[in-house]
Amino acid sequence: MNHYNSSDHRNPWSDKDVEIHWDRVASVYMKENNKVKSAHDQRFKESLLHLKTEGVKKVLNITSRDAEADDYIRKANPSVEVINAEISSGLMAEARKLRPGAIQVKVDTYSKLPFPDKEFDRVLSLETLEHCADPLAFLHELHRVSTLDARLVLSCPPATSEIPYRIFTSLFGGHGEGPHRFLASSEVKAMMHKAGWNLLLHKGTVLMPVGPDALQQFGERLIGAFQGSVLAELGIRQFYVCEKYQ
Repeated sequence: MNHYNSSDHRNPWSDKDVEIHWDRVASVYMKENNKVKSAHDQRFKESLLHLKTEGVKKVLNITSRDAEADDYIRKANPSVEVINAEISSGLMAEARKLRPGAIQVKVDTYSKLPFPDKEFDRVLSLETLEHCADPLAFLHELHRVSTLDARLVLSCPPATSEIPYRIFTSLFGGHGEGPHRFLASSEVKAMMHKAGWNLLLHKGTVLMPVGPDALQQFGERLIGAFQGSVLAELGIRQFYVCEKYQ
């Protein structure tokens, strides 16, 4: 972490650039994800293992894309209020077609969220941090809008995923990632510490994102047996479970 002590972690694009990308691909987002549905849906299933929604009143799902996480969260706790926050108006329109009952809130910038202090008991952030123009500011904002005993479940691809991502998109296409910087887990942890988040768990997942189910399941057993190793860093979806420092 010392390597990042003096870094501001900022990226050369704007959050508006990110919004433009997701607006552009909104119409194909679900179709492309369905091509790798098992790997795509893993984010929701793994999240629910750590989010612990029993007795929880209010959850922030950011960014929500087509609001699919809303289905999983409310199935686990039908009484919970889920706020789906999204930067892309195009994806929000797609979500309204699929889930007209989902509560959606437009985000203009990840550096200033449209919510009051201490609003949410749980925060779910799936594959968002790597797109933020100012990821440290984003983590500070998640901290601000969370209650004192809140829990954050966050996922993002590691730096090792950049080359596999480029190979996959060149062969199979997809919706693309737009402006992004896949982050080394050491940098994510450094930012979380700076933003006041206490890391409870870091877990690498999805070692084999494509191929037969048996191969993907073998990959999960393998990466599960070697958490904390270089092998775990090769999982394309890294999970971080945090609570606030008290």
